[in-house]
Formats: sequence, structure tokens, C-alpha cells
Amino acid sequence: MTGGAQGIGFATVRKFLDEGAKVALCDVRGEAVDQAIATLGADRAVSGHVVDVTRRDQIDAMVTTVKQRHGRIDVLVNNAGITLDARLQKMREDQFDKVIAVNLKGTYNCAQAVVDTMVEQGAGVILNASSVVGIYGNFGQTNYAASKFGVIGFVKTWARELGPKGVRCNAVAPGFVATTILDTIPQKVLEQMTERVPLRRLGTPEDIANVYAFLASDEASYINGAVIEVAGGLTV
Repeated sequence: MTGGAQGIGFATVRKFLDEGAKVALCDVRGEAVDQAIATLGADRAVSGHVVDVTRRDQIDAMVTTVKQRHGRIDVLVNNAGITLDARLQKMREDQFDKVIAVNLKGTYNCAQAVVDTMVEQGAGVILNASSVVGIYGNFGQTNYAASKFGVIGFVKTWARELGPKGVRCNAVAPGFVATTILDTIPQKVLEQMTERVPLRRLGTPEDIANVYAFLASDEASYINGAVIEVAGGLTV
């Protein structure tokens, strides 16, 4: 689980643990990893790893450690992502490059690091975090939209390449989710966002975690190459 120290990532780690999985929690910030592990408790089957998804050497080191400890890797959740928003006319090159490096290339890096293991096992699941922005676009998010469109393209391609080898690949596209990323948004704007959702509430990290857990399970064994919107009907 990349980006596993907070928000959707942390909720997904906890859900997987509750379902009996052994989880490698990865995040770029060491202090956040330590805090997340402490919050989950010492009796949980979770290990913490400081991983920058733009650094293949760090990813490979984590994968090696996990394989040595558990002997296999069954599920990868590519959750790590960032936003650096600006309109096209105002976006700086470094803003574009960094979002693409983390959200798109980072997803590629992590998948490529585990795919040989999954193919050798004859089984595995790769789950990519997209967004409704990755389907419909959004004002001021040229870089983010491109990255989230891109990770959908990944799973469509990987589903064809890896499906015959027993590896399933799917994407989850959340809508408005109540995480710390919304902390700086004024209350009036949050109310407007909520009004746009037919269910009249924002999503919770647990709403997304539940879908990841289902897609990772054998109950979803015939779902491959899918993009699951978890947005409360936002795009209806």
C-alpha cells in the first residue's frame, strides 16, 4: 500500500488488516509511517516502509524485504498521489512534472517492481487510484487529470497483458472524499461540493477502502480492467 500513512491509504491498510491480510504500509514520510504504525498497534500484521515512489531503488528494497518476510506479494494498491493545481496558462513546468512523476510514473514503478513476482505466483491483484477527475477532467487540474487518466490506461493495458497470467488489474475513481486535503477549503465551498452529490454527503476514506478490499478479494475474481467510480452519484 503506497501513500498508506493517512487518508484513504491508511483507511485501506486498516481494512485489509481487519480482513486478515499482512500489510506493507509505505509512505514517503518516515514520521508519518511511524505514527501510522503506532496508531494501528503493535499486535497488527503490518510493517512500515519509507518509500518515495519516484525512487525505484527504494521500491525495489521494499519489495525485497516483503518477499523475504512473507514469501509472496498478492496485492498492490497504488494509492500514493499529490496535487499541485493551476490553470493551464499559469501552470509551471515543475508543477506538471512532479505530479506526473508521483501519480503516473510512481504507479508504473511500483507495478513493474511486483509484476514478475505475481506472474511467477500465477496470481495477484494490482489496484490503481484514479479519480472522477481522471474520467471527466476538472478546472485547474491539467496535471492531475492527465495522471489519473493515465493510470486508467495502465489498468486497461495490464488487464490484457496480465489477465492470462492470473493477475487482475483494476482502478478505483473516488469523488469528493473527506480527508485532510479538504482542511483548507472554506465551509461554504464544502457545502457546495456536498450539494453536487446526490447522496448529499462527502465520501469517507472507509468508503473507498471497502471497494479496494472487495476488488482485492476472490469475490471479485471476474473483475479485470474495470474502473469503479465511488462518488455518491456525483457524475450522474
